[in-house]
Amino acid sequence: MGATPSRCLFLLFLFTCKLSPDVAAEIQESSDGSGAPQEAVQLTDVPAAVKFIAASEVAVIGFFQDLEIPAVSVFHGVVQKFHDVSFGISTDSEVQAHYNITENTISLFRLVDNEQLNLGTEDIESIDDSKLSRFIEINSLRFVTEYNPVTVIGLFNSMVQIHLLLMMNKASPEYEESMHRYQKAAKLFQGKVLFILVDSGVKENGKVISFFKLKKSELPALAIYRTLDEEWDTLTTAEVSIELVQNFCDGFLGGKRLVSVRLQGRQVELSSYVSNIPIE
Repeated sequence: MGATPSRCLFLLFLFTCKLSPDVAAEIQESSDGSGAPQEAVQLTDVPAAVKFIAASEVAVIGFFQDLEIPAVSVFHGVVQKFHDVSFGISTDSEVQAHYNITENTISLFRLVDNEQLNLGTEDIESIDDSKLSRFIEINSLRFVTEYNPVTVIGLFNSMVQIHLLLMMNKASPEYEESMHRYQKAAKLFQGKVLFILVDSGVKENGKVISFFKLKKSELPALAIYRTLDEEWDTLTTAEVSIELVQNFCDGFLGGKRLVSVRLQGRQVELSSYVSNIPIE
């Protein structure tokens, strides 16, 4: 599938602009994790690999035919940086054939859209800690993905074209219970809708909120957005419930709108949503 003009604009903006030090530090802190050192799991047969991938929202597997290449040591080093990602290694030919692997490859698997993203031999010949870490950071989409200038790349590269955004302050008393319900609702739309959290307490996220014609005083709110034709709709709510989220998504998927808006010739304004990246 080819990239849409809005996605091309977004990618151009992304790769020609630098993250502000504050935003970059926040993303780095979220990926570093803490706790006991973890190791990559040895996956010696197909059932073990299938079970391993199915048990993790995001799993990264090094499919190596040669354990002496530099990429293997880079892989082991990155394992320690992401404590919310499961890592595995397999040299088994049957496992590699099962996942259509024919060369040294690092693959990221995610449940939310059932994607397998591969870094092949050409990519990993020059891989280093920074490149592999960024690959994981960008593509680690979950049942609920928190919006930031890095995860937004993965969101717009997904084949799932419907995005549902919950905009609320993570510091609010209702946050934990709302997220619990939002997480449950997300699993009902696996492969159909990407669920996103936009923390309204983050100053930079104000651009996302204003893009959907909302004010902070109207939050929490839901916004649903389709990347293919740039249709969107919003719903303000005092309480986030599974039923509310399900009905809102079903209505949009079925062609119903609370507020019908079709964006035309507004790619610059669209960048407020897809490329919320402060420029130094």
